[in-house]
Amino acid sequence: MAAGSKATDATTLVDAALGGDRLALSRILTAVENRTPVGEAALRRLYPLAGRAHLVGITGPPGSGKSTLVSALIAAVREQGRAVGVIAVDPSSPITGGALLGDRVRMQAYSTDRDVFIRSMAARGHAGGLASTSTAAAAVLDAAGFDLVLLETVGTGQAEVEVAAAADTTVVLEAPEMGDEVQAIKAGLLEVADIVVVNKGDRPGAQRTASQLRAMLIAVGRANAKGADPERPRPKEPEVLLTTATTGAGIPELLTSLDRHRARGREASDTPARLARAEAQVWAILADRLRAELHVPANREVTAATMREVAAHELDPFAAADRLLAQLRPPGAGG
Repeated sequence: MAAGSKATDATTLVDAALGGDRLALSRILTAVENRTPVGEAALRRLYPLAGRAHLVGITGPPGSGKSTLVSALIAAVREQGRAVGVIAVDPSSPITGGALLGDRVRMQAYSTDRDVFIRSMAARGHAGGLASTSTAAAAVLDAAGFDLVLLETVGTGQAEVEVAAAADTTVVLEAPEMGDEVQAIKAGLLEVADIVVVNKGDRPGAQRTASQLRAMLIAVGRANAKGADPERPRPKEPEVLLTTATTGAGIPELLTSLDRHRARGREASDTPARLARAEAQVWAILADRLRAELHVPANREVTAATMREVAAHELDPFAAADRLLAQLRPPGAGG
């Protein structure tokens, strides 16, 4: 397809999506997820319209109730008359590579609500709990007019800290008596939290878990602050809340906390979260383009030969990177 045709297709889809066409919005997200030229062209048009939504990351260990909490948040937000988009990252199907759609199945109650848009995305092996195109997809929903965009991570472990760079506010879920509190601190998950939620608050031990988390977070905060570089941002001091997503208990308080955090973030456009998100997006695109450039016909032979030398331990990875970068520099370019 010619470049002009791709641009025309993207323009048609963008105009339709901004006019409320949910099928066009789905097609844009599919193109973005698959990294097609149409997806890139659509993002170029939509990105200047983004930046108004509140991006909230929802992460935590398996069994903490992330999807149930997201459903409860959707209900609370819709009661306020606000539009909400959800990007639920699922494990990849081992057969098709697509999302297993577990989260979308749980949220079928909102399938007919035009002010709720739920998109399941396959992790496709990407580490960090999100898909590699989750941030771009969030920008699409942002530009399409959704006031709140929820990013729900896969939930496969304690290393899902990438969401903190993708979201304005990061919510970390824990469940009572799961034994994950200390592991979460070791992995840095609680250190990236803006709000910590002890879900399943109707279970025995929920109050004790919340108290233990508050005490640990205070201790971690003091340790991090001691001798800290005054030029660096102060460590976060996350609020600890108790919810029972299945009944809605504590959800209004969580939504109030999210809105309060959003208001503080709007005071400056150069907040650490927004700067980190911009940096992550640009570096991801640069990495993709660098990889693609190294595999064009003119560079493919050198790239393949270099990789073989590294595999045979005839060349170290650093020298290999230097060689491949030099291959892309025009003659006479500086080092």
